[in-house]
Amino acid sequence: MKRAIQKFSTTGRMSILACLMLLCAGSFSLRAQAPQFSQFYAAPIYLAPSFAGSTDGSRLVMNYRNQWPQIPGSFVTYSFSFDHYFHNYRSGVGVLMFRDQAGTGRLATTHGGLVYSYNFKLNHDWTIRPGVQFLYAQRTVDFNRHTFGDQIRLDEILPSTMVANPIERVGYFDASSSAIAYSKNLWTGLSIDHLMQPNQSMTQEVSRIPMKISLFGGYRYFFGGTYNQQVRESISVAFLYKNQGKFNQMDLGAYWSRDPISIGLLYRGIPLFNNQVHGLFNNDAMVLMGGIRTRNIRIGYSYDFTISRLISSTAGAHEISVIYQFNQGPREKKQGLIPCPDATF
Repeated sequence: MKRAIQKFSTTGRMSILACLMLLCAGSFSLRAQAPQFSQFYAAPIYLAPSFAGSTDGSRLVMNYRNQWPQIPGSFVTYSFSFDHYFHNYRSGVGVLMFRDQAGTGRLATTHGGLVYSYNFKLNHDWTIRPGVQFLYAQRTVDFNRHTFGDQIRLDEILPSTMVANPIERVGYFDASSSAIAYSKNLWTGLSIDHLMQPNQSMTQEVSRIPMKISLFGGYRYFFGGTYNQQVRESISVAFLYKNQGKFNQMDLGAYWSRDPISIGLLYRGIPLFNNQVHGLFNNDAMVLMGGIRTRNIRIGYSYDFTISRLISSTAGAHEISVIYQFNQGPREKKQGLIPCPDATF
């Protein structure tokens, strides 16, 4: 037995580890591998379509996330968006391209959508921005790269006797809607994704995506910049709560900004509510993030420190965001900007 264990290939060990990690992810802290960004306000349109046109002109946003790079076939997510604010119509229009790839079998979801929002004043202090997105998505998988149960032996990986599922690609339409209310320093919003609850099954059965509800908000406090030409600073607190089916997640963070840099610390988890498995506390990660910005460009980086039971097996998560603003509107038509971190400059 000892000799057989010593002969067990590295590929085999890592394949089994990856399978165990995926099973644990469903049972412990993450509980589901729904795509997400720790810098959620640096992926504004992905968070809520109401953010389309939330600057005074044009904006390009690019996001990259590599989650759990220590395991084979880590979860890699890409996002690209462009949006523009039309002053004469008080409307924001944008496009969003998104891809999420998970595991060695390259299970991937790719979607592209059109986004629209409308901006109107509720009163002297508050502004409301409803938004909507319509998208088309494809879900794909490479069955030839999977390792099935009949292949695993103690000392090697054998060819599979299973017949590959003929469905390797499925497409569907979907939609989301949102609304944001904000004042000079305070904001709150609600977004509902998967309104059509499309069928994403690749096994000729029915597996509908449950609606995802996101509630977010925060407060930003500005200080400095009034005496002796001090640089203006701000401290923000922000949260993001998500519910999809029976799963819940909370992100709670604090951010400090003083041009040209900003730093933040975020906690992900719901510690007051135990996980359904063995009463474990629902802790996921602590996120350290930092950014630098010029007049038009903001670049951010964050790292997730895993604090769940997977702490020694994942190598956390790396995330990069780039925001570029241009063609900004004239000062006399300048709209009130949403004060949340990363959404504006």
